Amino acid sequence: MEPDVVEIAPPLFPSGSRTRKPRKAGIPEVIDVEHYEFRNGGLVSNNNNANLVDKKNKGKSIQDGSFYDHLADEEVVMSTTHPWGFPSSSSKRSRRSSSRPFNRDASASSSRPRAAVEVVVSSAQANFLRDFKRFDTVDNFSQHHYASQGNASKQHSRTWVKKVQADWKILENDLPEAISVRACESRMDLMRAVIVGAEGTPYHDGVFFFDIHFPDTYPSVPPMVHYHSGGLRINPNLYNCGKVCLSLLGTWNGNAREQWLPQESTMLQLLVSIQALILNQKPYFNEPAYGRTKGTPSGEAHSKFYSENVYVLSLRTMVYSMRKPPKHFEEFVRSHYFERAHDIVKASNAYIDGAPVGSIVKGGVQDIEESSESGSMKFRTEVATFMKTVVEELVKLGVKELDDKLKPPPNAESSNKSNCKRSRSSRLSLYIYCFVVVGYLVVTSKNFSRILDATSHLTRTE
Repeated sequence: MEPDVVEIAPPLFPSGSRTRKPRKAGIPEVIDVEHYEFRNGGLVSNNNNANLVDKKNKGKSIQDGSFYDHLADEEVVMSTTHPWGFPSSSSKRSRRSSSRPFNRDASASSSRPRAAVEVVVSSAQANFLRDFKRFDTVDNFSQHHYASQGNASKQHSRTWVKKVQADWKILENDLPEAISVRACESRMDLMRAVIVGAEGTPYHDGVFFFDIHFPDTYPSVPPMVHYHSGGLRINPNLYNCGKVCLSLLGTWNGNAREQWLPQESTMLQLLVSIQALILNQKPYFNEPAYGRTKGTPSGEAHSKFYSENVYVLSLRTMVYSMRKPPKHFEEFVRSHYFERAHDIVKASNAYIDGAPVGSIVKGGVQDIEESSESGSMKFRTEVATFMKTVVEELVKLGVKELDDKLKPPPNAESSNKSNCKRSRSSRLSLYIYCFVVVGYLVVTSKNFSRILDATSHLTRTE
């Protein structure tokens, strides 16, 4: 079904501040995918001494942010009397001690608890992504899909210029972390955006590019948007020709509140709608004909197989983006996949082991209890097969130690063994059932024979 519009009320007077709000620390609990694998739809420990583990509390991943990232690579002495980094209650004593050189006392230091600090050195790619501006302007867009729609000397109305500049300001201040935009200074009618696929969806770790054009009658009409598909259709709303089907763009019918409102709608609203409502957890139900089957066994089964196919197409989109990164985002694409390479391999290995598609978050698997069914054998095989191509492209970026970590395709022999086990258990259940039925019939026949004997005795008496 066509997704509803995400309504974001733009500020009346956009602020010039570029300070970002801190993200919430609420992250779902995860289970480390390196220590577990899925077999027959269940989570099984790789440790031979352990059986089924507590899914909620076992193997939680370390959360974001190290407290010691800014420190030098040395041993740090932790104070047991005062919080580390805070001054002592005696300021005079602190001043006196600061005037003398520090002498290390081995006997005294041995009584103090010490914390070994592991310094994480950020890669050049991580530094680039950290400093990469969410919104910025560029000189030209010669390779833009809508480059032929106008030229740099074209004059636009005052209303048009004012609205585009307002959109720029909103994007500069309020873009979420997963969306980045480049606008053209010489061609204000052109813009390019990249959206990073969210965790918990079949689009996780992928990057998806959109070219945007503001027509002459903007904002009376919505912008024009083209998706960089690479010839792949990864969503009912994203065609392989690049068409984006959305009520907000006027490419799909919707009620009045779902369509473009010249006085209210913004580019930020449009991009967030694509991110949250198109690239979602179950894209199968974006198709209007299938939306009504959501929640039914048949609908959920079809949704599962559709999402599996979407992830395989997302892997192909990764390769397409690495080989042909869009202009002004070349280094962003290379750095993004360099940093996400090991996460992509871990997630794909979990899928090869049978984890349901979309159940992966950084470092582990979430919603284990709700995901009782494992991935299909076809999906697991396709992921293992195409991941070889993905790894080849990641190695070209300079990523190390990926070949050894990639798991091979699932063994059909082990699958047959599990099927044999299931068939043996089924036969045993059948034998038990037959034994019970036969026993019941024997008891019933004895009772029946007794009734016949009693009836015949009465007949002879008469």
